[in-house]
Amino acid sequence: MSADERLPRDFFARPSVEVAPDLLGRHLSYGGVTLRLTELEAYAGELDPGSHAYRGVTPRTRPMFGPAGFTYVYFTYGHHWCVNLVVGEVGTASAVLVRAGEVLEGHDLVRGRRGPVRERDWARGPGRLGQAMAMGREQTGLDFCRPPIGEPIDLVVSAGERVAPADVRVGPRVGVSGPGGDGTVYPWRFWVDGEPSVSAYRPGVVRKRR
Repeated sequence: MSADERLPRDFFARPSVEVAPDLLGRHLSYGGVTLRLTELEAYAGELDPGSHAYRGVTPRTRPMFGPAGFTYVYFTYGHHWCVNLVVGEVGTASAVLVRAGEVLEGHDLVRGRRGPVRERDWARGPGRLGQAMAMGREQTGLDFCRPPIGEPIDLVVSAGERVAPADVRVGPRVGVSGPGGDGTVYPWRFWVDGEPSVSAYRPGVVRKRR
């Protein structure tokens, strides 16, 4: 991947609701696998009740408060790793959750990781995507905008081909409960119309404490 193809840090140093739709059609590459991004969600930190960072800095969310251009990978539902791209200004805790993608390169690697499932489902949903790209806790904090000096870049977000605005669909975020799941206030899920790799919508459910 040439340096000229990579999206620069100032691309990501914008509000998450601007960056997320602009990432549709772009390419995410890591460890021999490249995806065309087809579904993303925006999160706005302490201003957003749906964000992990809504109540401020914790050891888990600290990467989100750093500069744009780094990863935030978190564990959820007991067995899924979800990949986020940190965006916005330092201290805002803005991020974009990578929800789905179409595999362009590394088919054999993804097939081995995902097992006997339909290719459409290889990276359909953030947990499946994290598994397809073999990303976990160790991949939090990767700088995907750093200059390629001395050693290869582990993770790259490159220009790809931006999706035309007419083909972008907008709606409520998946699985977000409470005020953050209100699609009229937070219509912050963006996806490519008619794309089979896009995950199905499901509303958030408030989990009762045992």
